[in-house]
Amino acid sequence: MSSVPNQRGALGPEARQASIARLKATALPGKELDILIVGGGIVGTGAALDAVTRGLSVGIVEASDWAAGTSSRSSKLIHGGLRYLEMLDFGLVKEALHERGLLLSELAPHLARPVPFLYPLTKPFLERPYVGAGIALYDLLSISGGHSRGVPFHKHLSRRGTLRAAPSLKKDAFVGSIRYYDGQVDDAKYVANLVRTAAHYGAHAVNQMAVVSFLREGERVVGAKVVDHEDGSQFNVRAKQVINATGVWTDETQAMVTDRGQLKVRASKGIHLVVPRDRFQSTVGLILRTEKSVLFVIPWGRHWIIGTTDTDWNLDKAHPAASSKDIDYILDHVNQVLKRPLTREDVEGVYAGLRPLLAGENDSTAKLSREHIVAHPVPGLVVVAGGKWTTYRVMAKDAVDEATRTMDERVPPSCTETIPLLGASGFKAAWNRRNRTAEESGVHVARVEHLLNRYGSMTPEVLDIIARDPALAEPLPGADDYLQAEAVYAATHEGARHVSDVLTRRTRISIESWDRGVTAVPVVAKLMGEVLGWSDEQREREITHYIARVEAERLSQQQPDDESADAARLGVDDIVPLR
Repeated sequence: MSSVPNQRGALGPEARQASIARLKATALPGKELDILIVGGGIVGTGAALDAVTRGLSVGIVEASDWAAGTSSRSSKLIHGGLRYLEMLDFGLVKEALHERGLLLSELAPHLARPVPFLYPLTKPFLERPYVGAGIALYDLLSISGGHSRGVPFHKHLSRRGTLRAAPSLKKDAFVGSIRYYDGQVDDAKYVANLVRTAAHYGAHAVNQMAVVSFLREGERVVGAKVVDHEDGSQFNVRAKQVINATGVWTDETQAMVTDRGQLKVRASKGIHLVVPRDRFQSTVGLILRTEKSVLFVIPWGRHWIIGTTDTDWNLDKAHPAASSKDIDYILDHVNQVLKRPLTREDVEGVYAGLRPLLAGENDSTAKLSREHIVAHPVPGLVVVAGGKWTTYRVMAKDAVDEATRTMDERVPPSCTETIPLLGASGFKAAWNRRNRTAEESGVHVARVEHLLNRYGSMTPEVLDIIARDPALAEPLPGADDYLQAEAVYAATHEGARHVSDVLTRRTRISIESWDRGVTAVPVVAKLMGEVLGWSDEQREREITHYIARVEAERLSQQQPDDESADAARLGVDDIVPLR
């Protein structure tokens, strides 16, 4: 079976049907895939790109939407992890900093950018040399990769300098600070771009496609039986090797095959609050120590993202819920350093995600390893688990290395270190001509800049949609940062199949607007429906479901504990079948 490259990496309805046809064709003799990847998060999509750029035939299936799980609910940071230095985990930090530099300077300069942080110092003498030495080592480890660091070096600030950078901090909360830099990325947007890049090179990518069982010949796994959530059909996909990259669902997917030699993954819940940027003054983010971990205050456009928590989670994995206790924990800790305390009324968005931590004997999830493991529990099945978002490319490489180790033919080594994502090549040139682009398109330069920072050199594809229908240059209702054309583009190019895909992951309207996207829903449903051929009934179902989801999430955030929050959130079923 040939892998004809998808020239634009578009994941619209026609591309989905073509990929399904190619996956069905693997049942024919001699037409099986080289590799089938299960799981459409950052590691699975990274593995798809890694494998297909080695010349292998690749399929990837995702039960929900691309990045619908953990990979869209992170702190949006690309970082080495300062706290891992304190644990003396130098190898993990160095590896992550190498990847940070790659992402910022080579792989995705249109999606990733440097972000400054203050590390406040609270003790007058010994803390500055101790913390300063750690941050200096952090900078030093980042220059050993042979490419651009992508961020400036750190700088020591006095109390006065700290207040100039962050006027809203309490004067007595610190004696000075150290400013350092890490990277930032829209995690879900990155995953959508990553799977598009894999499709561009020939991978067959299908979301809303769940694995119900694995195919076996004796002990060997030779593929998977999948169900298309959109029409209920089931069929077999055959492959020489299957990579299980299902994150916090690793235990469940492994159990379909074997109970021997399983990796064990524990889910740790982290929640984040989103508040408007004007609620306090600062030109930089903050990293604050807590009794359990660290708390980040992260600049995010016209907002701040504040998080995270780190607690064990044994309830529903698809929809982890933030409780009132979680929200109070974050507000209490950030208010210790702010002149004007934040209140519940300042919170415009809340989201919760699960970290897939390799389980050990330690009861504290905060102390479990962020290292990753690749295992081959039975012939034909490779499992990859653990790790950090930042090091996804290394995890993907290691998984594909293991999957190809037993293949008869010689497989080339990974080359993803030199494969930029779609939109990265030509980004700087596109940015430099943004004023001319604005004049030619009739779209304000500020809007062009916004598009460039989301689509890079693919921005003309969005502008083409506006050229065909100038009304789509208008912003979505209640979400001035996003254009109507972006909702269309999400359905035609980025694999969005439901309004929640657009409002939650292709954009961040669900956490960045006060009404969490409710005002925008009818317009998004209309625009998507025209692309996807929805009936009036389906369009109304999409609207009703999204509003019910928002209400369930708000209710869960008023509950006192995890159990009651989980029960409230589960009051709304997923919207899966389109029929």
